[in-house]
Amino acid sequence: MSTEKHKQPTEMQEILTLRMRSLGTRTVLYQQHVAASLGLYNNDFISVDILREKGPITAGELSKLTGLATGSVTTLIDRLEKNGFVRRENDPNDRRKVIIVPLYENKEEVSSTYLTLHAAMVNLASIYTEEELELITGFLSKAGNVLDEQIEDLSSKIRGKSSS
Repeated sequence: MSTEKHKQPTEMQEILTLRMRSLGTRTVLYQQHVAASLGLYNNDFISVDILREKGPITAGELSKLTGLATGSVTTLIDRLEKNGFVRRENDPNDRRKVIIVPLYENKEEVSSTYLTLHAAMVNLASIYTEEELELITGFLSKAGNVLDEQIEDLSSKIRGKSSS
């Protein structure tokens, strides 16, 4: 056990943490609106966005990343495939597995939905120097890693509760 005292966060660290939490909330709300505008359920949209970020993955991996049961993921993939957001491909390394391939970035309705956000974010980024943007993107990358760790920690706690 460490006897080291935890340093109190500075006022700016507290403000940053609160702003990040607020940004997270706004991001979730934005994603819900995008999903609704595309006629998708929120979990469907989150899954499609995970596929956009991760690339083609198995249904089992998607289940683990979303926290959805494998049966729910199968139904979700059926809906997404029916609407042209993903396609299934056989895994070349294991014929028992199927790879889920994202297709939605090529859909006009998706690109047009994100066009205004993309333009607004590029406009916002234009007020910063390249060095500042490197700092900001580095921070965002590290913040994403922190969130991934926290998600994994919460997921393991949830799995622990459900197995007891």
